[in-house]
Amino acid sequence: MNHISSIADIKKIMSENNLVFHKGLGQNFLFDEHYLNAIVESGDITKEDVVIEIGPGLGVMTTRLAEKAKKVIAIEIDNNIVPVLKNITAPFGNVEIICADIMKTDVNSLIADEEHIKVVANLPYYITTPIIMKLLEEKINAECIVVMIQKEVAERLVAKAGSKDYGAITLAIDYYTDSKIMFNVPAGAFVPAPKVESAVVKMDIRHLPAVKVNDVSFMFSIIKAAFGQRRKTFVNAVNSYLKIDKATIIEALITCGYDERVRGEVLSLQDFAKLSDFLQK
Repeated sequence: MNHISSIADIKKIMSENNLVFHKGLGQNFLFDEHYLNAIVESGDITKEDVVIEIGPGLGVMTTRLAEKAKKVIAIEIDNNIVPVLKNITAPFGNVEIICADIMKTDVNSLIADEEHIKVVANLPYYITTPIIMKLLEEKINAECIVVMIQKEVAERLVAKAGSKDYGAITLAIDYYTDSKIMFNVPAGAFVPAPKVESAVVKMDIRHLPAVKVNDVSFMFSIIKAAFGQRRKTFVNAVNSYLKIDKATIIEALITCGYDERVRGEVLSLQDFAKLSDFLQK
């Protein structure tokens, strides 16, 4: 079956249907055949898989996913584009279009009767992190999440302890997934071209979290405190944010084998888990 594979195709469809690019919805459509196929391949899509696509737009990637998958559930917020998307994907017979805001959607209810779930999407860059964290925190029954996002954000998701990109979001992603950057995508592969470079990240969702900790929400409050003021030591940051006594925090650090002057950006997820359990006592 035919796929949209050029700027001319996209502009023709937009013109014929009186559509415009909505900057506020982060509509930058990937048209480059090489990168489209590479994203689909990164998901290792098979005829057993049900794929959730967020922000399908004109279905440029949707049709390629439909060719490989058992079923595609495409969630699109722009109601003006939905009729066109339905028309483009109709020949495949295995695409379900849902007009909804992903942030207000109960994804688990959409896949309650499905197995072998994967998420593949070109996410709108203005809301990338909230979407990813929603999917992870709601523990959707998915094997992996493959998303194209702003390169700068991608580097934060997979950063190593001690690096400038390392932060609270890195630790959250590490807790729920095993993630890596698959490849970068230049701005020229989109229409309209964004002002930033992009990257595709694959997150394999862990069957069990990366660390065992007594209270997950408390650990993440410690992490948030530690990175809330990066210039401060762990002691001062946690004391300032959570009002825990400094002597108690110092005792926790020393007992767990850390220098009392340590900063949060050098601590691993395992370090935060140990400190969290000690401080909770």
